[in-house]
Amino acid sequence: MFYGLIFLAALLLAAILTLIVRRIALTFKIVDQAGVASASNRKIHSGSIPLLGGVAIFIAYFLFLFLFAPRFLHGDLGLRQLLGFFSGALIIMIGGFWDDKYNLRPWQQIIFPVLAVLAVIIGGVSISKLSNPFGGVIDLGTLSLVGSLLIAVWLLGMMYTTKLLDGVDGLVTGVTAIGGLIIFLFTLTTRYYQPNIAFAALLLTAVCLGFLIFNWHPAKIFLGEGGSLLLGYILGVLAIISGGKIAIALLVMGIPILDVVWTILRRLLSGRNPFKFADQKHLHHRLLALGLGQRRTVLIFYTLSLVFGLSGLFLQSRGKFWALVVLLIIMLGVVIGFSWGKASKTGK
Repeated sequence: MFYGLIFLAALLLAAILTLIVRRIALTFKIVDQAGVASASNRKIHSGSIPLLGGVAIFIAYFLFLFLFAPRFLHGDLGLRQLLGFFSGALIIMIGGFWDDKYNLRPWQQIIFPVLAVLAVIIGGVSISKLSNPFGGVIDLGTLSLVGSLLIAVWLLGMMYTTKLLDGVDGLVTGVTAIGGLIIFLFTLTTRYYQPNIAFAALLLTAVCLGFLIFNWHPAKIFLGEGGSLLLGYILGVLAIISGGKIAIALLVMGIPILDVVWTILRRLLSGRNPFKFADQKHLHHRLLALGLGQRRTVLIFYTLSLVFGLSGLFLQSRGKFWALVVLLIIMLGVVIGFSWGKASKTGK
């Protein structure tokens, strides 16, 4: 009953805040205009769509997290960790606002995610051990620097995955909602019972769905720079504080993460800076080019995230490892398929 009430209340608050933020963004003309000159031609929407949607998710999520802080702060989690978590999110939203308003350069944009990672680490969030897919655990208790480095790589990777995935209406919001749902179910199982993490994960799902009401195609508001980074950040932190359940998040976000990795490699191989240059060769853009449309493209991603995420509920560490291998094979097949299709069209 508690989880149900919290879910509905958070969803409703996020929806109401989204309408308020949308009005503010329109008033101050913080919008994404189709056809505006940029480094790429990635924009597929028409008209001017308000940005700053992530602000609604940020306020709703952390308002509930602080209101029910005693329920969230259990085990190794204390007020210091919560403040570090919140501070990192706040830094991301400040940077996102400045970018949405003034279109910051890539080197300026990355400052805020890096500062957010530092806030989390200074706040005491840490990785002490990792599950070994071939048995046992990898103890990082005496290697705090390695643990901090892993947190930095993981969070930056998650943030930039959701940032680069945010190219189709409702895609990032829905996939993140699924990620929150999977972590919620996982941390309610008898073996991994963590009701405090379950609460935080369900809260993430609720606020994402409240925003998705207005972000579903045709979107009436976009996440904005801060929002697209924020969702990856929250999901990444939840995976860490739930005891290193990174494999679960990887299963949910596997295809988007592999798409980002392939995008970076492809741009490097072509002699382009992967963070300055953008294109329409992401997987979701390629699916759109096939004529699937935004809604069907999004539903394909939802299905993959849900199927592989749910598989993690029933697999042990080694099983999750092989599930990730299957994801890698699927992504390689997709890359080869699109490359072959392109070569066929050009007659090469």
